[in-house]
Amino acid sequence: MIVRSHLPWPLRWAVAALALGFSAALAMWAFETGKGLAGLDRHAQEELARLRTEVSQLREEREKALSIANTADSLLKAERTAQERLAQQLKQTEAENLELKNDLGFFERLLPAAAGDSVLSIRGLQAEAVTPGQLRYQLLLMQPGKSRPEFSGRYELTLIGTLDGKPWSLPQAGGAHPLQVRQYRRVEGLIDHPPTAVIRTVTVKVTDGRGAVLASHSVQM
Repeated sequence: MIVRSHLPWPLRWAVAALALGFSAALAMWAFETGKGLAGLDRHAQEELARLRTEVSQLREEREKALSIANTADSLLKAERTAQERLAQQLKQTEAENLELKNDLGFFERLLPAAAGDSVLSIRGLQAEAVTPGQLRYQLLLMQPGKSRPEFSGRYELTLIGTLDGKPWSLPQAGGAHPLQVRQYRRVEGLIDHPPTAVIRTVTVKVTDGRGAVLASHSVQM
């Protein structure tokens, strides 16, 4: 036999109403909590979008900075190259100026040409030792007048001095060298000689096509 306890209908309705109210309160809390979470998610997405925009801007600024740095580096390299080129040109100009000064000094030592000069004259001769066995010479020849035809002849240098305490002389190797002069001509070269030779005098003579001596000049060492 089963014994059942019967609640009065009003009490049953009260219990049911209480259960329904609790369920409704729980549902409302869940709904509000979901709305809050959804709001937080939207806020997080907005923040993420903002951060992505800032990262994109920073990347663009970085690319611009790198481009400016590369351009500046290229300009610096170009300026450095230009400075090196200018330095080389300056050195070359200084060397040319020095050569012109030497030429000017060489010409300034020349005597004015006499009115009675004939076909050709030796206007200057310089000689200096390069090494104990080598001598460098410079020779300047002039032909007076502007309407004269080109001179064609030969020139020959001779070294005179002592070797082992005895008189010694040495003609230029290969004999007389060809020479052509229109108005003036500067000739330079090297002469090898025994290292122990003591050179006292350097002599040059110029001959015409027939072998006749037209001019000669000597310089003391």
